Amino acid sequence: MEPELVVNEIFGPTVQGEGRSMGRRCAFLRLGGCNLSCTWCDTPYTWDWTGAGESGVRYDPRRELHRCHVRKVAEKLLSFGVELIVISGGEPLGQQSRLVPLVELLTAHGLEIEIETNGTHAADPALVSAGVRFNVSPKLAHSGDPEHRRIVPDALKSLAVTEGTTFKFVCRNTGDLDEVAGLVEEFGLGSVWIMPKGQTGAEVSRHMAELADAVIARGWNLTTRLHTLLWGDTRGV
Repeated sequence: MEPELVVNEIFGPTVQGEGRSMGRRCAFLRLGGCNLSCTWCDTPYTWDWTGAGESGVRYDPRRELHRCHVRKVAEKLLSFGVELIVISGGEPLGQQSRLVPLVELLTAHGLEIEIETNGTHAADPALVSAGVRFNVSPKLAHSGDPEHRRIVPDALKSLAVTEGTTFKFVCRNTGDLDEVAGLVEEFGLGSVWIMPKGQTGAEVSRHMAELADAVIARGWNLTTRLHTLLWGDTRGV
């Protein structure tokens, strides 16, 4: 039986808004479901089904999520005519066994694949063998999740020794950088990127201005949130 993915949205062409590939033309596959519940999450519509408002539901999974056969997903992504596919969420590695055949189909057509992950799952060796690049974003204390949920030592250590992995941390101010430094040292994390927290251009710019000098001084990389600066919190761009 052909595997299915639980999909939130597929869109493109657009640009990768964060990290090492920022500004590159790409298409996005956003999957549903997440094992964390960050208070500032910018994609709560992929996982937050808690009651809110008059309807009693903040987001409705019957509207937000749908099952789609891997081959259909591949056909849609290939139709955008881009060289880079970004698989995000939610937490995409929660479905990684079903991602393997998709990645194999896409890489057979010469596409590059990046997976955005929160770092709580070790990567399937088949994804590593296929040449997927992992953009790992461990969550800091200000995310609101308890440490035992957001920091999984074995997963971080495994990802840290996977070739091509980068680590991206959402920070509000220079005070957050000490927490990042502790994780970098404890788990041997390389290729560190600091990204300002923010869901509006003004918020991103404000935090970026505060962080920039300290990030450079620590020898780390700095990334903005290009999609937020361009389109705000508009979905599907």
